Amino acid sequence: MGALVRERRGPRGVRDTATEIGISPATLSRVENGKQPDLATFEKLCRWLEISPSDVLGGSGSVPLSGQPAIATAHLKAQRQIRPELAKALGEMILRAQAMLADDSRPGEA
Repeated sequence: MGALVRERRGPRGVRDTATEIGISPATLSRVENGKQPDLATFEKLCRWLEISPSDVLGGSGSVPLSGQPAIATAHLKAQRQIRPELAKALGEMILRAQAMLADDSRPGEA
């Protein structure tokens, strides 16, 4: 994911790009250097990159996870290969769960 972010950012500054994405410059720098983003950051990055989470999780084909970004291996270590349909479903499920957790943590909302 870091390479995709770096490529999309191009010559723009880290601070401006991070503001556009909605994350801190330090977080953007960590992602660009290969660190695994948390789920909220992952979702923001996917939206900014205009890609489906399944693209990052291996949804473009049945590919060994060893060649996928760290986010995929962290969530799907037990699987050696993943079908595109499963990758898409897992990506959507992870983002829905994260959104539900965020909604539950907002005080005063039912």
